[in-house]
Amino acid sequence: MTTNSYLLSLVLAVLLVPASATAQQKDVKGCKDHPLFTRMEGYWIQQCSEKQYDEHAFDVGGGKTETIGGRVWVLRYRPIGNQKATASEVQIHRNFENAVTKLGGSVLASPKSGRTMKVARDGKEFWVELRTDWTGMYGFTIVQREGMAQTIEANAEVFSNDLKNTGRAAVYGVYFDTGRAEIKPESAQAIGEIAKLLKTDGTLKIFVVGHTDNVGVLDANMRLSQARAEAVVQALVQTHGIAASRLKAFGSGPYSPVASNDADAGRAKNRRVELVKQ
Repeated sequence: MTTNSYLLSLVLAVLLVPASATAQQKDVKGCKDHPLFTRMEGYWIQQCSEKQYDEHAFDVGGGKTETIGGRVWVLRYRPIGNQKATASEVQIHRNFENAVTKLGGSVLASPKSGRTMKVARDGKEFWVELRTDWTGMYGFTIVQREGMAQTIEANAEVFSNDLKNTGRAAVYGVYFDTGRAEIKPESAQAIGEIAKLLKTDGTLKIFVVGHTDNVGVLDANMRLSQARAEAVVQALVQTHGIAASRLKAFGSGPYSPVASNDADAGRAKNRRVELVKQ
């Protein structure tokens, strides 16, 4: 073999090794496509997660967001490294817009580097946030909308101990739809435990304080937290016969967080009702 032939074969070998290795790029272990969508051709899953229940704030246009709770999937896709050309953001957007349209869904918002879409399938409602960047990478946050399965019950004894020790008790079992102040039926157990607390100690007077996360307009959150606190007071008075003179509603909005509002889990903790001893 001549020197030139040897050098050529060596160069070819160096070039072919990474291409071959990259072509075999596999999804991260345990990751797979969501049942709603196939993937863009030539992509692999770099990251994934799935939670039984969480909440995500979706951009719905006009500077507004809507927080949706339910089963949550997060998927991040990366183009295989030896592709001659990666998909453009426009190409990715159009592909998934068309896929959602074919499923009978709709596009709710079209920010520059993504899309918010909603689709119903098999009797279930899915909210989809698509995000892209100039490198050809893209990802989803998909929420199958549903109520949280309550596994930890509100308890009058715990409330009583918290009031004695810290002067306040957080209640996470009172539920409202996003942006609404009507108490949902699944809140009955928690409201009942607050009533039990008040009936056990006939001298106890409490402030019922509503709290929100920091998503949305401050004034709206202040009004919402006040309305939710008043709704709890009314439920205690009208349904459980607690004297109105023992209760006072107050809306704190986002002013007293117990966790960071930078993440969904923190925002969920901040959306709560608190009992504060008068």
